[in-house]
Amino acid sequence: MLTIVALDVIFLVFLLMMSVPLPWCFGGALGFMAVFGGASMKSMMLWGFNQTISLVLLGSPMFILAGVLIGSSGIAKHLLNFVDIFVGRIKGGIGVVAVVTCGIIGAISGSGFTGVAATGPILIPRMVEQGYSRGYATALVTVSSILGLLIPPSIIMIFYGWVTDTSILAAFLSTVGPGIAVIIIFSAINLVWARKFDLKIAEKLPKAEQRKQNISRMIIAIPGLSLPIIILGGIYGGVFTPTEAAAVGAVVALPIGLFIYKELNGKTMVKLGKDVGQSIGSIMTMIFFTLMLSQTYLLLQVPQALVKILLGMTTNKVVLLILVNLFLFVVGMIVNDVSGMIVCAPLLLPLMKEIGVSPVHFAAIMGVNLAMGGVTPPYASILYLGMRVGKCEFKEILGPTMVFLLVGYVPVVFLTTFWPDLSLWLPRMVGLA
Repeated sequence: MLTIVALDVIFLVFLLMMSVPLPWCFGGALGFMAVFGGASMKSMMLWGFNQTISLVLLGSPMFILAGVLIGSSGIAKHLLNFVDIFVGRIKGGIGVVAVVTCGIIGAISGSGFTGVAATGPILIPRMVEQGYSRGYATALVTVSSILGLLIPPSIIMIFYGWVTDTSILAAFLSTVGPGIAVIIIFSAINLVWARKFDLKIAEKLPKAEQRKQNISRMIIAIPGLSLPIIILGGIYGGVFTPTEAAAVGAVVALPIGLFIYKELNGKTMVKLGKDVGQSIGSIMTMIFFTLMLSQTYLLLQVPQALVKILLGMTTNKVVLLILVNLFLFVVGMIVNDVSGMIVCAPLLLPLMKEIGVSPVHFAAIMGVNLAMGGVTPPYASILYLGMRVGKCEFKEILGPTMVFLLVGYVPVVFLTTFWPDLSLWLPRMVGLA
């Protein structure tokens, strides 16, 4: 049976490489298992339908809606202006603004795409005007956008908690440490790299005028800043669940865009509704097939076989963790983060438990690895979106992106894997690990 599963994985990779739409890639792999693996499609479809009507899954479309509203309502623009108060007049400060703002937006939307879509059109031209190369500016905003998958609430952590029966709040908190580390390292790299550019820093205003401008920006940013406070405060304070938080985020973002920032109107709302509907429909179809494929593998006891094979190769915990990281890196390169999480989390968790890695620690390991997949080709959906938003060629963005990943992000992956306290300190603080 493992031979059939291996052939099914090869078939799935083939469909992905042929650029078949993602939902149908998993549907094709599921059909392969039905024909050659003896999987019962009737029972799988009934099971899959029951899973997709889960209340937990409502968090995903709600966060997608909130992310779209953030990108179109002016919230991102005013958050940029707010962060600019503190570092905007430092050489390289606008790059730090990009990183921090993507982190803040990640605390609202739970998505890696929102950072690029919301801040890119505003920030990239501003960075180019100051003297940054277009490729570097686009790369910085793009790689920083994966913070949306690390800074809670994160959509992929909702799925991890769901498919592994782990506390979703604990999964959220597990990536806070790695997320903060990424913000610090990316900001430091940017400040060093900025010395290579002939940057034009905004002239310093008279103190009275500067104070007036800062106060104005702070007041205007308050409605936008209220979103992460409401969402995170509500979740951690036990006021509402992550699913309810997603709905609250979307509901609060709507009047902010309509009545406070006034950048939403009837015409844009119709377009946004259409875009959100298409995105949610595509994602839910993909989730439906992915869930059934994952359950098929579980019924065939693939996790147990995988544990046996890997432990037969080596019992060294360090070697096994390196192998798992390499596996997740490859998975992230060929499928999106949600699909990778749903399929791989239940397959690999038994192995992690066997070698003494807690489910909460493994949540962070999976999160940092799969987030990186959004900017590593061939899948690299966030990278390709960044290229379109930044209007630059692949050759322009590739070099800076690889530097940020190899020098800034890969070390965080290893720190997360081999220094459990980085991801467990916050869950332990609230008694969840």
